[in-house]
Amino acid sequence: MISKPTFPCLQRDDAEALLASLTELVLRAGAAILAIDRGHLAIEGKCDGSPVTEADLAADRIIAEGLARLCPEVPVVSEERVALATPPYRDSFFLVDPLDGTKEFIAGRDEFTVNLALVTKGVPLLGIVGAPALGLIWRGIVGVGAERLQVAPDLTPGAAVAIAPRRFPAPGQQWIAAVSRSHGDCRSEAFIDARPGAVRKCVGSAVKFCRVAEGAADIYPRLAPTCEWDIAAGHAVLCAAGGHVTDAAGAPLQFGLGAPGFIIPEFIAWGDPKAAS
Repeated sequence: MISKPTFPCLQRDDAEALLASLTELVLRAGAAILAIDRGHLAIEGKCDGSPVTEADLAADRIIAEGLARLCPEVPVVSEERVALATPPYRDSFFLVDPLDGTKEFIAGRDEFTVNLALVTKGVPLLGIVGAPALGLIWRGIVGVGAERLQVAPDLTPGAAVAIAPRRFPAPGQQWIAAVSRSHGDCRSEAFIDARPGAVRKCVGSAVKFCRVAEGAADIYPRLAPTCEWDIAAGHAVLCAAGGHVTDAAGAPLQFGLGAPGFIIPEFIAWGDPKAAS
């Protein structure tokens, strides 16, 4: 049972207490996903052709109910209820992907995540990425820091370990690029190819952001459209860790301000901000 905070949930001084409560929500949503038998999934198709399962919906219900208790005054945009969204959101709102990497989940792989972000004035400032099948949570508050937690089978999180990206690769040091198993595009491939000797590391879902945030990869380019809920939590974790996320021209991304379909046309996640200059 999540206890409702006694503070106004959008005050920056209270962000760490809010992070703890939101982490419990992500843990519970992840447990609900793991409780689903992947061998007997009912899979439906959305209007955009992407799959949705009972696991997506179960996680969405838990997060929606929890946010309604914790912060009833804060709007929520979820991938599974986007038809209810009324952008622009010029102040603060929660942006949720209850199951990022549904294709990974259906295929029996473990790199799927629960993504929860708090966005303020178009910028993700707090993010949690839970990977329930990996027993990991990454979380962060921009301006405060980011950390990784190991989660026990009984959902008890272990001690937090601070994370930080790898600094700009030294001469002769290979770039490590996090790339998707399910989504590829020629512009992203060309971007990676422009870094001689770059090594591609296939990773599913928002785990790609987290691998950059903890220094296991240097860049994550996606120079093709994606949705805001896919990347907001990872964006916050990476920036909290000391990384940087831009579009291909180096401009910052904006969230919730009315882009059709909540589409982000392109982005590049950089471990070291100096690498983007």
